[in-house]
Amino acid sequence: MKSSTLLIIICLSVFSLNATAQSTPKKDIFPAGTVLEENIPYANDTLKKHLLDIYLPPVKKLSYPLIVWIHGGAWMLNDKHADMGYMTNTLKAFMDNGYAVASIDYRHSTTAPFPAQIQDCNQAIEFLFENGAQYNIDASRIALIGFSAGGHLASLLALSNNNNVKAFYPNGKKPKFKINLVLDFYGPSDFLSLKDNDSKDPHSPVSILLGATATDRPDLAKRASPITYVDKNDPPFLIVQGEKDESVNPDQSISLSEKLKKAGVKNELIIVPGAPHYGPMFDREYIRKRVINFLNEYMQ
Repeated sequence: MKSSTLLIIICLSVFSLNATAQSTPKKDIFPAGTVLEENIPYANDTLKKHLLDIYLPPVKKLSYPLIVWIHGGAWMLNDKHADMGYMTNTLKAFMDNGYAVASIDYRHSTTAPFPAQIQDCNQAIEFLFENGAQYNIDASRIALIGFSAGGHLASLLALSNNNNVKAFYPNGKKPKFKINLVLDFYGPSDFLSLKDNDSKDPHSPVSILLGATATDRPDLAKRASPITYVDKNDPPFLIVQGEKDESVNPDQSISLSEKLKKAGVKNELIIVPGAPHYGPMFDREYIRKRVINFLNEYMQ
């Protein structure tokens, strides 16, 4: 990416960090009575980035279907509270409709290059799958929601789940969980066609993630691209993309939707008119209703 593009992305990410990824849990934006289990270690170590939070709905049940929240931040910023600040009505709708939410942290690319991030996501979800009963989670019903870099990780995890990519698992062993559906909010799907992918800038977010530029290592770029792993056995996708996204060109979501459709995978693409890379425009009622309908259709 060009330096100007990198500056835009970092400024956006820093704003998102300040606005939505505060150091205290976001329980205050959930309905009264929401139960929070916070800072649960999922990797049997003491790394701060190997923690997750679980939010259970106020209405008590023996078990709840689970939505795993994967934050954005160019793979190098933010934490498990990010993106919640501008999606408050959607989070409330999750709780009101009886869905638990688990928000996970993962290692930043500045300290651990790819595939560390997808390894962490797989390990976190495997922990939730194995320990679901302890937290009143129905491990047979798991959905993913991700934003920007988190949308990339959610898509990559779900699409690669059928492919047994050993490098994506911390111990090289394929996890047991299955993903019921993916809610992908403006996540990059193909690093080889991502805006400004021809840049030689070693300090761009994608270059830092991969440890090399996409042009120098197209093999790495392809391996880290969700679109590489599309097949007929993938879960349904609801893809939400801003029309005026300045960081992830809308063609990324359009191409993913088309490839999923060609493979026979049920998916829906929502292009939000005039919307930038992130923000409250994605928390609008018509999007929220479609998200809940999608969850209810594929999580029952």
